[in-house]
Amino acid sequence: MTATATAATPLQSFPIEGMTCASCVRRVEKAIAAVPGVESAAVNLATERAEVRLAEPAKAQDVVEAIRTAGYDVTGQAFDLGIEGMTCASCVSRVEKAIRAVPGVLSASVNLATERATVSTLAGTPVAAIEAAVREAGYAPHRLEDAGAADAREAARDAEYRRLKRDFAIAALFTLPLFVIEMSVHFVPGVGHWVHGMNRQALYLVYFVLATVVQFGPGLRFYAKGIPALLRLSPDMNSLVVLGSTAAWGYSVVATFLPGLMPEGTANVYYEASAVIVTLILLGRLLEAKAKGRTSAAIAKLVGLQPKVARVERGGETVELPLDQVMAGDVVQVRPGERLPVDGVVLRGSSFVDQSMITGEPVPVSKGEGAEVVGGTINKTGSFTYRATKVGADTLLAQIIRMVEQAQGAKLPIQALVDRITAWFVPAVMAAAALTFLVWFAFGPEPAFTFGLVNAVAVLIIACPCAMGLATPTSIMVGTGRGAELGVLFRKGEALQSLRNVEVVALDKTGTLTMGRPELTDFEAAPGVDPDAALRLLAAVEADSEHPIAAAIVAAAKAKGLAIPAVTGFEAVPGFGARGRVEGHEVAAGADRFMVKLGLDPGIFAATAERLGREGKTPLYAAIDQRLAAIIAVADPVKPSTPAAIAALHRMGLTVTMITGDNRRTAEAIAAELGIDEVVAEVLPEGKVETIRRLKSGGRKLAFVGDGINDAPALAAADIGIAIGTGTDIAIESADVVLMSGSLTGVPNAIGLSQATIRNIRENLFWAFAYNVLLIPVAAGVLYPVSGTLLSPMIAAGAMALSSVFVVGNALRLRRHKPALEEKNA
Repeated sequence: MTATATAATPLQSFPIEGMTCASCVRRVEKAIAAVPGVESAAVNLATERAEVRLAEPAKAQDVVEAIRTAGYDVTGQAFDLGIEGMTCASCVSRVEKAIRAVPGVLSASVNLATERATVSTLAGTPVAAIEAAVREAGYAPHRLEDAGAADAREAARDAEYRRLKRDFAIAALFTLPLFVIEMSVHFVPGVGHWVHGMNRQALYLVYFVLATVVQFGPGLRFYAKGIPALLRLSPDMNSLVVLGSTAAWGYSVVATFLPGLMPEGTANVYYEASAVIVTLILLGRLLEAKAKGRTSAAIAKLVGLQPKVARVERGGETVELPLDQVMAGDVVQVRPGERLPVDGVVLRGSSFVDQSMITGEPVPVSKGEGAEVVGGTINKTGSFTYRATKVGADTLLAQIIRMVEQAQGAKLPIQALVDRITAWFVPAVMAAAALTFLVWFAFGPEPAFTFGLVNAVAVLIIACPCAMGLATPTSIMVGTGRGAELGVLFRKGEALQSLRNVEVVALDKTGTLTMGRPELTDFEAAPGVDPDAALRLLAAVEADSEHPIAAAIVAAAKAKGLAIPAVTGFEAVPGFGARGRVEGHEVAAGADRFMVKLGLDPGIFAATAERLGREGKTPLYAAIDQRLAAIIAVADPVKPSTPAAIAALHRMGLTVTMITGDNRRTAEAIAAELGIDEVVAEVLPEGKVETIRRLKSGGRKLAFVGDGINDAPALAAADIGIAIGTGTDIAIESADVVLMSGSLTGVPNAIGLSQATIRNIRENLFWAFAYNVLLIPVAAGVLYPVSGTLLSPMIAAGAMALSSVFVVGNALRLRRHKPALEEKNA
């Protein structure tokens, strides 16, 4: 290797986990050396690092993938970096390129709408180096780790909006006289004659003063960013504005002060064009900033759920503390109407808590001693005291905010094409403008120079990379925010795109379709037997049993307010049932074979038993004092929201499959009740993955819906894993989507939102591309030979300003997206 090559390709260090011996070292070195472009690789077992020299086309990410394929892991880190100063899609491409060029960076994804870069690096890669690369590219990075970062970002946005408002007001004030005079000359009878009778030089001087104030006052912001970008040979939208408006202003200055330098008949002024360009583009930026602020309204609403202070018991008295001073283990007091500051468990008192802003459940939930409560929810009626279990970044609300922000910052696969186009868009527009000028100058009518200049300026001004850059991220921001409001959290932004293509929805039964806990569903007493008295005695026998069926019977008795007496002589009869003595009565409960063993005939309940069998329920019997007293059934009941959710999925044209470990008869009975298309029963947990692979055969896209705990492998095996949120646990790593309310209603809502969001993105992209493809040639003058039509630079500026506003405004329509089903209690 030559010294030149060595200098041009510096070493990169990769920290490696999992190596145990010399053969591991050899295996890793061999895997890295196989990556195209790797010049050398040296792996050290003691330091657990690989020193690799990379040349084109190798990338650090390729090396990491090779190491992982070999069976080892690379220690990495991921973080978000705020980026200020981006204005269009070209800026996004430029920042991503600068960050990816930093040694140790594995990937970088920049979002124009959120003004963030999500960066993945090797462990130990200095963030300062990445920040320096961003600054060198012409933008201002800032870290987002500190607690006040969200407030600081919001304050910075507000300050920028106020500056835009001020600059637009100044620009409009000085542009209006110019515009009114020039338009009046063309459209108001007599004004043209009056203006032409004035001293033209004096009028041009007035124009010059007005236009120069606009150009280098409010318009200075374009020069501050556009000129450095031009000097770096990486022009952006600001560069286009600078070139276009300066060309019109500079041409007019020469025509005003040095008209002799210009060809005869071309000494015209375009001060109004330069001023109107700056003013209208400022107006577009102002409207865009206002609309972009509304795209993050969902996050702002979630952040607003956090109260600023909490009432905490400290040293025997109750004190009000700022939220960031509350610690896990603190005892917190909550009064009626207040928001809960942090997550915790109720110690004393009871109340109803409105959780709708967090879970989407519309009805307040009863909370008593031992119940979990969530920060950000509203205490409705009573007062209670609870112990804080999760505070700060660990609370459910903080997790939700973090999850929504991550999804909003994601780049969908659909964005890849946009990124490729915007990388060369601005240079292509500049080339088109130069070509426009040359063609008009060479072949256009007199004054050819003037025609060429005006049309070149129109091309520069009408091109709008902003609309392209905002088309996807604004829709993602609003779509994921709307999802959070509906209790649907997209953990991965990609799920927002792929969910709309799902053809099969596979559902776990227990806890997904059903409540997940047995309940007493049927209780029929024999003639002459008091049902409540029989249930009371039966519950007494079952109270000593730990079987889930016994717990359901006891719970049913307590729900009716029945006092459960003590039992003596309790005996569990394995495979049959249980019996005991209660208040002098001999009570037995169990299967039909137990009744037969006791010499009783369960045939008197034959019709009921047959019905229960058809419904997939196993009948049980109760006997009191050697007499058959009742037939009962315990089952895991279907959630109230499930039938409507299944019907909604069918209306979407989807195939619904149930996968369960339950016996086939029970599973098919539930499937028949709900109208489920296919049943896969008696499947062991490890068999679910194989079932999902079979259902996906033929290229069908499949979403699996489970509880996120027992179903992790199945969630990971599906194209889209949808987890039913379980209480305060939403950090379900294997899921792509989390449903907060525990209701299946969220599944059609998530699919419907995915379809609406991607449709919205396509509308935005169509507008952004069609706008540029159609209007750039018009601005260049292609219609002039046919109809004599030319596009004024002023109209071009207005069109460009409105194109970005249209894209953001269209994305905001997603805020009004109506869910496929309104949320009800699960």
